[in-house]
Amino acid sequence: MTREEFIEEVLDGIAPPPQYFAKNAMMNKMGYDAFDNILKTGNNPLSPEEFEALANLESALVLDVRTQSDFTDGHIPNSIFIGLNGQFAPWVGALITDIKQPILLVVPEGKSEEAVTRLSRVGYDNTLGYLEGGINAWKASGREIDTLVSISAEEFEKRANASELNVLDVRKEGEYKSTHLENAQHFALDYINNQMDQIDKHKTYYLHCAGGYRSVIAASILKARGYHNLIDIAGGFGAIKKTNLPITDFVCPSTF
Repeated sequence: MTREEFIEEVLDGIAPPPQYFAKNAMMNKMGYDAFDNILKTGNNPLSPEEFEALANLESALVLDVRTQSDFTDGHIPNSIFIGLNGQFAPWVGALITDIKQPILLVVPEGKSEEAVTRLSRVGYDNTLGYLEGGINAWKASGREIDTLVSISAEEFEKRANASELNVLDVRKEGEYKSTHLENAQHFALDYINNQMDQIDKHKTYYLHCAGGYRSVIAASILKARGYHNLIDIAGGFGAIKKTNLPITDFVCPSTF
């Protein structure tokens, strides 16, 4: 094959690098703040009053890094979930487009320094602090809490058998092409910021990924953008495959 054909073959199906790669390269060239200063600013405990005031003053992104089950049970309205227990840094880099975005953290107890450190490793150095006492302190202050409905694969099967549902599969293209739930719409998390116009705010959507981590990320972003009729399928496609719902598998075309 030609050089051009070889390059196309090798690169086929490979997603573009996260947007922070090029910005990190520039930071390495131009210099950046000392980590001790970044940690001192970011690892700063804030009361609910201080947290809310700073969020409004700085137009800060509230980033919830707890587990997906903690997030579904209760979170600060308009906060974004990207849990420390998953591929945290790559998803931060892929989904938070402004590397200088001011960030406020909601963290598990004792995890604030880890969160600030892992953000800084991929160039996100503008963390302003974390919510002291976590979500319980927020609740105790009388402030509003939002939730995300999450159902089991078995409950989803019952509902799917009773009526036609709108299903968003937020896995990567290769995962979806390999095998997916019949009639599920591919809605890759990687490109969620560019494909909002593909769904309707007035419809109810059931979201799943492979195991439950990415679907909650997607749901949190959609909720922050005004899409509230969302239901997460706990356990993701791994759990769905154990039901009797119809699955479409990729069939390799015959070479004969």
